[in-house]
Amino acid sequence: MGELAQLRQAAAETFGSPPDSIHPVHGGDLSEVFRLHWPDGTEVIAKHGPLVQREARMLNAIRTTGAPAPDVLGITDGIMFLEAVPTAPASAAAWRALGLGLRRLHDHTADSYGWPEDYAFGAVEIANQPMSDWPAFWAERRLLPTSRALPADMVRRVEALCHRLPDLLPDHPAPSLLHGDLWSGNVLFSPGNRAWLIDPASYHGDAEVDLAMLHLFGRPGSGFTDAYGALTPGAEQRRPIYQLWPALVHMRLFGGSYRGMVEGFLNALRA
Repeated sequence: MGELAQLRQAAAETFGSPPDSIHPVHGGDLSEVFRLHWPDGTEVIAKHGPLVQREARMLNAIRTTGAPAPDVLGITDGIMFLEAVPTAPASAAAWRALGLGLRRLHDHTADSYGWPEDYAFGAVEIANQPMSDWPAFWAERRLLPTSRALPADMVRRVEALCHRLPDLLPDHPAPSLLHGDLWSGNVLFSPGNRAWLIDPASYHGDAEVDLAMLHLFGRPGSGFTDAYGALTPGAEQRRPIYQLWPALVHMRLFGGSYRGMVEGFLNALRA
């Protein structure tokens, strides 16, 4: 059975009738995403991949905190069906809604850093075994494993930086529930000045990780910062440490065009 036929059958079993159209959704670098439409106007997003059950648990955890995320409508045969969120241009009020929602997410904390299950960005594995020491978690679960497949000179620089992390990062920041991959493409804005979190890679860690990612390829819009609230002193100085990891991931996934970004962060950190 072909993929679209499998998707149509799974949708029919989940919702009682097959969709009349299925269209690929642009923007999924690491998974296949489709928009399904029924004759009565119903629309659903379908995501096909090996880790959709884990992602569904992350989305449900986000929703449990009161932070905005699409509702998981069903899972079957490696396919997750999600609420389809209508999109609209971002406004200051929508950015404010994102700030409030992200603060709600980060106020939900755990007893340690990590997550009950490992995850992955394509071929890049993400180890989430819990730890109680935050600098050690960031070194041993994020920077070191991700860098090991890169050129040797870069590995040495990352290793040198990791030796200094106890002096650069707080030992025990609040283990906030994180989105985990919060770049602007994983935020949807919808009519009514609403903001939604999609495509999470969640775990518990320093809330500054999400904020650093949100600043990696741009800046949050007007209204976000005031709504989110004050940052811990030194957050901007720590930001390159947290931005280094997604830069390493991008270099692993998409090649040498991201080497300059990685080296820029290492240079900024004197590593």
